[in-house]
Amino acid sequence: MSKIFVGLSGGVDSAVSAAILKKEGHDVTGVFIKAWHPPFLKCDWRNERRDAMSVCAKLGIPFRTFDLEERYKKEVVDYMISEYAEGRTPNPDVMCNDKIKFGAFFSMAREEGAEFIATGHYARLKREAPKTKQQSSENKHKISNYEYDALKVKMYAGIDPNKDQSYFLWRVKQDVLQHVLFPIGDLTKSEVRDIANSLGLPVAGKKDSQGVCFLGHLNLKDFLKQFITIVPGDVLSESGETIGTHEGAHIYTLGQRHGFTVTKKTPEDGPFYVVDKDVVHNTITVSSRLKTTHTFSVSSVKLQECNWISGTIPITGKYEARFRYRQQLFSCEYDPDEMCVRFDEPQKSIALGQSLVLYKENEVIGGGVINAIL
Repeated sequence: MSKIFVGLSGGVDSAVSAAILKKEGHDVTGVFIKAWHPPFLKCDWRNERRDAMSVCAKLGIPFRTFDLEERYKKEVVDYMISEYAEGRTPNPDVMCNDKIKFGAFFSMAREEGAEFIATGHYARLKREAPKTKQQSSENKHKISNYEYDALKVKMYAGIDPNKDQSYFLWRVKQDVLQHVLFPIGDLTKSEVRDIANSLGLPVAGKKDSQGVCFLGHLNLKDFLKQFITIVPGDVLSESGETIGTHEGAHIYTLGQRHGFTVTKKTPEDGPFYVVDKDVVHNTITVSSRLKTTHTFSVSSVKLQECNWISGTIPITGKYEARFRYRQQLFSCEYDPDEMCVRFDEPQKSIALGQSLVLYKENEVIGGGVINAIL
């Protein structure tokens, strides 16, 4: 039996994760993470906390609240705002996992004696069994803390391709993963719902949360204008001619085809896409042709802030990759000396600041932040 702190969001996935571990006989504590929330947005954290408490009451496990408001504001929200201010496209969910769920929450749980933390992420962890001991096939979570420390942890995409969240987990370090469990990674969403219904969990029919981690759905313009000066500007053609207006360069991403107005166009023009933006001069450049600029059709990128799940830099070779959540994997080659990823076929709508994650046969090798488009 292991002492496990389970991060409970108030949703069905984390609730079923706690239920699975409790059924296996572990000493489970449910923990609700209280994060910062801006006063100008509707805040549902009290309702989410109430749902998490109800799950603990149903399962008969202790309930705790960890207040991580300050950490979340500083390490996730401030990061997101500063990246947009620089004209980059951040991924706050990736940072939230790294700094909050598998950072601050992990550290606090371990300080209080938890051998593991668990979350409701749709991803899989596999541990290479030591030569002297074999992991039990009857209960994959029943293994001592000492044995876990001796194992190398590999991460794989979740079984359910529509819910796989491995893309958001590339920054989690090997020494942390040795004390992490993803109980529902081998399940589909429908199976998770079935378990919740069979156990009578109070959140069994609750809808999935949407949007940014802890913040929910955001109108990016309304959110950023509370922290950054967002004013209308010019839409430019590829030749530099002013052909329309936009609401503020910071809020656009490459490949976006809505939210701006083109007043000068011909009957032959198709849909216009954002292919570049300049936050200093507050302009965006659009094109009705798909492969006209290096920022819109990209053959290679350079990475920074890389993290490799195994703890070892991968060798030069062929991999698969994605730079957006649920994007179809595409073939590429990684050069560790240059920290460069070269795509077999050019990719569209890549922006600085995005996370690029490498895979090999569904194994998450690791990833980095795109800091140069070549």
